[in-house]
Amino acid sequence: MNGHTTMANATLSFLDDHVANGRGARPAIVTVEATTTYAELLGLVCRTGHVLRGAGVERGQRVALLLPDGVAWAAAFFGALRIGAVAVPLNTRLGAADWAAMLADSGARVLVGDATLLGDLTATLGERPQLERVIVAGDGGNTALEALQARASDTLPAEPVDDEAMAFWLYTSGTTGGAKAAVHRHGDLLACRHYGIDVLGATEGDRILATSKLFFAYALGNALLIPLYAGAQTFLDARWAEPDVVARTVAAFRPTLFFSVPTFYARMLRAELAPDTFRSVRACVSAGERLPAEIYDAWRTRFGVEILDGLGATETIFMVLSNRPGASRAGSTGTVVPGTDARLLDADGRPVHDGVPGVLHVRTPSASPGYWSRAEATRRAFVDGWFRTGDVFVRDADGFYHHRGRADDVFKVAGQWVTPTDVEHVLLAHPGVAEAAVVGAADAGGLVKAFAFVVAKNGARGERLTDELAALTAERLPPHQRPRRIALVDELPRTATGKVQRFRLRERVEGA
Repeated sequence: MNGHTTMANATLSFLDDHVANGRGARPAIVTVEATTTYAELLGLVCRTGHVLRGAGVERGQRVALLLPDGVAWAAAFFGALRIGAVAVPLNTRLGAADWAAMLADSGARVLVGDATLLGDLTATLGERPQLERVIVAGDGGNTALEALQARASDTLPAEPVDDEAMAFWLYTSGTTGGAKAAVHRHGDLLACRHYGIDVLGATEGDRILATSKLFFAYALGNALLIPLYAGAQTFLDARWAEPDVVARTVAAFRPTLFFSVPTFYARMLRAELAPDTFRSVRACVSAGERLPAEIYDAWRTRFGVEILDGLGATETIFMVLSNRPGASRAGSTGTVVPGTDARLLDADGRPVHDGVPGVLHVRTPSASPGYWSRAEATRRAFVDGWFRTGDVFVRDADGFYHHRGRADDVFKVAGQWVTPTDVEHVLLAHPGVAEAAVVGAADAGGLVKAFAFVVAKNGARGERLTDELAALTAERLPPHQRPRRIALVDELPRTATGKVQRFRLRERVEGA
């Protein structure tokens, strides 16, 4: 394990320590094109740090990243941290208007962007006076990132920083509207050991594959930080995940740890992949939304591998709740991760007893100190060292947590509380339902009712399915929980991490 123990620039623990301890020739990042060793990655990070300094970036200033997953992404991220700057990854699935807003919000001094992604954004960059330089990756020119790296030195001492210094920001994925930047510090990165080592048991022998992208906390933590901390190797793919592509990657790379989201696990089940597809995997991991017990059971039956459901957040990077290998429970988000304290509080801020729903609050070493330039949002979410996740859970007598939805998703009908996940569980019990989401929205008379949106499995018939679901909910749910209407849709609106954007479903109901 890492020999570096003093609080300093986090890049030392992810790169220098491995090279110093004789692991420099081991694979760090594998892509479709090549394999990059720890020594090669360290050299490239140093070169990138020189490039950023040459572009005028100083300590504490922001460097925005608009890059597909790959070695260049990792080099730009760690290169910024290496010189004491702040990396700000941008979601590549957004558009120019969103990127422009995040550039303005972050005050980024330099943007490192892929030539194929910059497109429409380039025309508006002149309107951002704080953005002094755009470094283009992949265009082959003399001033391109690759050309600048090639002319730079591959040695660069890490800028001395303490664990409280800003390292990177992550913009929230926007399940409830506008994104805001969660600030993270150098010390936050090293907390990866609690989940990565203590829970997953990651070692240098592991090979890690995730279907999410690095600009999200889930993939950043599990597909970059944990593997590089443990000295393992990770597969980074610029392509967006599709079941057939993932299956081919699994066959070639033979991952031992696999990370995805419930929606994609469901897609892979529907793709009817061979039962031995995941034979190299010792554990699959799920996060982003509640993993239905039906998917957990179907996956284990089909592939013989358990899915470890857990909960993390943009604000915590790593998991704070997780099932354990060999001791997972279907329908549960697991128990508290070592190093984290958790409590469930009611609407008045009082602790609740086991079996009673409460909002999850956590105190964890990787937690953000707050949102950039969002004082009110910070005040609401971060209180006395605790982060209010906004997720409603019930803890059972064995200490396992069971997700009941988001606090802002729960609503009242006829004076009685409705938890969307309770209704969704009934809908998902029907064999013709692939996905379901329930929201509370005002009906034509202005009264809040439950409305359901369902994605049918292949072969399920529309009108007959909705009739059967109406009968099923009437049989299993009390009147206030029954959906006022059940609508069939081709897909649910989701963030790129797989979370359902319920506010868009509410807008759809109220707009109709």
